[in-house]
Amino acid sequence: MDPNAASLRALPWFARPAARSWTCPPAPSGVRDFHASLPGYAPTPLTELPALAAQLGVGRVFVKDESSRLGLPAFKALGASWAVHRVLAERAAQAPGAGPVTLVSATDGNHGRAVARMARLLDQRAQIVVPRGVHPDAVAAIAAEGAEVTRVQGPYDEAVRRAAEAAAAADAVLVQDTAWPGYERIPGWIVQGYSTLCREIDEQLAAAGAPSPGLVAVPVGVGSLAQAVVTHYRSRPSGPGPALLSVEPEAAACVLESLTRGAPVSVTTGETTMAGLNCGTPSSIAWPRLAAGLDAAVAVADAESARAAAELAALGVSSGPCGAAALAGARAAVTGEGAEERRTALGLGPAAVVVLLSTEGTSANPHATAVPAARTPR
Repeated sequence: MDPNAASLRALPWFARPAARSWTCPPAPSGVRDFHASLPGYAPTPLTELPALAAQLGVGRVFVKDESSRLGLPAFKALGASWAVHRVLAERAAQAPGAGPVTLVSATDGNHGRAVARMARLLDQRAQIVVPRGVHPDAVAAIAAEGAEVTRVQGPYDEAVRRAAEAAAAADAVLVQDTAWPGYERIPGWIVQGYSTLCREIDEQLAAAGAPSPGLVAVPVGVGSLAQAVVTHYRSRPSGPGPALLSVEPEAAACVLESLTRGAPVSVTTGETTMAGLNCGTPSSIAWPRLAAGLDAAVAVADAESARAAAELAALGVSSGPCGAAALAGARAAVTGEGAEERRTALGLGPAAVVVLLSTEGTSANPHATAVPAARTPR
């Protein structure tokens, strides 16, 4: 057997360079203005890290640091705030004077806390369903927002089913960041909310004198943030955009498996410290955009995200296991054995700008970083 071929198979990887020529309509205008009107809004940092550029063999590397977003330690507040705003505005128009509503959601941690925070700020109620594997501190943070927390022993997909059942009660509404046939409008609003993050990156790169990115790496659970990223970069009129790389845990690589098979599939998830990415089924509204607009997908081990988190911490960026997955995935894609072939598939030259989306801080997912040693570099 060719040892190089064996090594390439050992890296869970999918590439489709034709994605850069695909286009789609943009996100709606007005979302950024809404976020700017919220108390405490400020763009999160886009931090340049030259040491990582040297390691990855590219021109410049920037990390979008979502460790503090609207007072919460993850990017999820962007989607939850816009969706809850739309839900309550619609409810007020249809039933003026109606009392509080219960906002129901399943979560691996960050989205549920964001929904609970919005409920508290807007004098609504929240019921959050949490699957197994979520750190007790993350569960306590949701409860501290005043939400009723229901824990289930099953995986994320079971928590979603339980939340949908709970939302069938009177004066309740499901605010879920994944979609399925028949439930797509509110998840669509959540995706729209994430567009603010991408608009900030455009402005921050321009302020840093950097060209448009050649590669954007985004951690993926059900794919909602990746859907927003694909929408942003594939709706530009100025020609082909950057290569877009999705990164998932090896224990829950539903998007990678779906891309490989050419159709959305569900996978049985395992245990992973990347709790916010531990999802077994792609969102139904995200899948068409991911299938058409992602250049590549990779899956990484917990040890690799832990190594990336420690490295980012040493460089001054607070990043939990999910956020650090972006660096772990970019490193797996562009370094090691077989890297030249993967870099060619990504169209990544030595002067390229790379943007890594660090979607959470360490307090969002307080897992210990002591994990088994990383996979032997290829």
